[in-house]
Amino acid sequence: MKVYLDYSATSPVKNEVKKALLPFLENNFGNPSSIHSWGQVARTAVEKARTQVAEFLNSKPEEIIFTSGGTEADNLAVRGISNWSAKGKFQISNSKPHIITSAIEHYAILRTCEYLEKNNLAEITYLKPNKEGLITKEQVKKAVKKNTVLASVIYVNNEIGVIQPIREIGKMIEKENEKRENKIYFHTDAVQAAEYLPMNVDFLHVDLLTISGHKIGAPKGIGALYFRKDVPLRKIIFGGEQEMNLRAGTENVAGIVALGKATEVLRDKKYEIRAEKTLKLRDYFIDRVLKEISEVELNGSRQSRSPNNANFYFKYVEGESILLSLDLVGIAASSGSACTSLSLKPSHVLMATYNNAERSHGSIRFTLGEKTTKEEIDYTITNLKTIIKRLREISPLGVK
Repeated sequence: MKVYLDYSATSPVKNEVKKALLPFLENNFGNPSSIHSWGQVARTAVEKARTQVAEFLNSKPEEIIFTSGGTEADNLAVRGISNWSAKGKFQISNSKPHIITSAIEHYAILRTCEYLEKNNLAEITYLKPNKEGLITKEQVKKAVKKNTVLASVIYVNNEIGVIQPIREIGKMIEKENEKRENKIYFHTDAVQAAEYLPMNVDFLHVDLLTISGHKIGAPKGIGALYFRKDVPLRKIIFGGEQEMNLRAGTENVAGIVALGKATEVLRDKKYEIRAEKTLKLRDYFIDRVLKEISEVELNGSRQSRSPNNANFYFKYVEGESILLSLDLVGIAASSGSACTSLSLKPSHVLMATYNNAERSHGSIRFTLGEKTTKEEIDYTITNLKTIIKRLREISPLGVK
């Protein structure tokens, strides 16, 4: 049996999405910037997709910028605001712009902030989570300074699946802005949230929001950034004047069409039923693993957790050995973010949450999807029990 439990790394293209995008890989191949009929067919498709994404987020079409993926959208959000504040528009004299973020962000945010900090372009505050993996609105409020221009907190953590209180943080920032001269803009990386959680930007009280196509049934290489109309964003890629002159480069028409269709699918009530099925399977998986395998702990909050995420710490064994053993019996999982799978460094998320390198190296992320079955979960648990028992018998790490 082959079992794929790594949906947070990437997901298969949905059938409805594939049907929508194929014509734009074949006959409708025009450049949307061209004025002839081929170009206008492509332009119409791009704008239809922009409307579909806007409807998914309850925003306006002109507030959607298509990008090459979540990483570029995150970079545009952080560097776009930072660039604006550094160009003489910032209200606090003799100060670098200040950005608040968390220590458990995706590297697309963290490494962008590190770059700005290293090059003396911004001051960064990194908030540490509690033992549940949560950032509180009180932490964000306490970190606010006169020169704060941006707060960026991930909606659902890509490793441990913890859902952050984005709505509460956003409402708090709005209240803070009522008494400030310079506004604090609020961004969330919602890449791992889009499949299962509320994405209404007004409900969430966010100014900027990132999504990525390949996490929700579209192909890799397409994403989008929502930015509220009053956000003073500056471009970070130069060239043509595509995407409202905020993101240069010929649009990926097939990818854009796919992303638009994927968001339309997620709005279907039938999909909500499939999402509930995923949640029930996830709980079944967690309950059985914690009950049937000794010395195991769940990483992150059990209550405030993405419906598809189960991240376990298996004591006295190495995560890499678990992954290789699972792969040998046809099961795909992950030791954390796919973006850092080639690194031997301990997970920055688990280190920030638990400050325990052994826990970080002994943790495995399983993420379910709409095609996951109970039979696959049972197969995984049966093999996992055998694998953990065998690895502990030969482990040099401690008690067996």
